[in-house]
Amino acid sequence: ERRLAEFGLELHPTKTRLLEFGRFAAQNRKRRGLGKPETFDFLGMTHYCTVTRKGWFRLGRKPARKRVARTIGRLWEALRKRWHVDKHEIARWLGRVLRGWLNYYAVPGSYRYLSTFVRLAKHMFHRALRRRSQKDHTSWATVDKLTKCYWPKVRILHPWPNQRLAV
Repeated sequence: ERRLAEFGLELHPTKTRLLEFGRFAAQNRKRRGLGKPETFDFLGMTHYCTVTRKGWFRLGRKPARKRVARTIGRLWEALRKRWHVDKHEIARWLGRVLRGWLNYYAVPGSYRYLSTFVRLAKHMFHRALRRRSQKDHTSWATVDKLTKCYWPKVRILHPWPNQRLAV
């Protein structure tokens, strides 16, 4: 902090704080009668402490709630602008959007959250197709065919850090 003060800078009190995080954080907090270790958001992901099936510490990462909500809202606005476009073109566009989302957020341990996001997008796509006309009868089977044809499969694209950083 002294170094920052030399340049007239200071840390923002609500954005900068020390967290108890890591391998022994859960044990230490439990011993003191506190709950689970705190989480933090960084680079669009929420980082949290979790354990493997064997009980070892693991850093958990999932898409930050704010980012998911913002993206879902923007998707709905974009779908409204495309109501009069052919449904195949809309499905193709949504597939490109989802591919970009998955390319960033498909880290190990986030599969559950990614599939939830894709399911939300699928529901919005169906709803947008149904709202295009009072006489519309777009079925879930049609939506399933379109998504199977144009959307990427949900899978983890990034390796574990110990695999990526191994030389």
